[in-house]
Amino acid sequence: MKKNKIIFWTATIIILLWEGVMPLGTVLFAPGYVNAGTKPLGYPDYFAYALIFSKVLGVIAISVPSIPAKLKEWAYAGLTFSLIYAFISHACVDKNITYMLLPIVVLGILAVSYIYNRKVYTNG
Repeated sequence: MKKNKIIFWTATIIILLWEGVMPLGTVLFAPGYVNAGTKPLGYPDYFAYALIFSKVLGVIAISVPSIPAKLKEWAYAGLTFSLIYAFISHACVDKNITYMLLPIVVLGILAVSYIYNRKVYTNG
């Protein structure tokens, strides 16, 4: 059980930092770069703020143990869709393999968090 918790929290903290803290830090400390990732893909400026807001809410939901399981499921789903669409956007627009692989790697870490969340908190 201890191994499962360590794996869950390691994966979840990586997601928390990558999908929550870094984007929020950009808004707070480098607002000129908020849309640096979305503008080249053709998305409007406001989309970056909506994406950051959604990611921060999602990582809060998956990181706080007292959040109900159904809400966690929705948060994992939302973060999953975000990463899949990031891959698709990069594959269609800039075709840069590094930009395409990064969301897939983060998605793999998110999957580990999800799988071990279920092992730790639902005994299965």
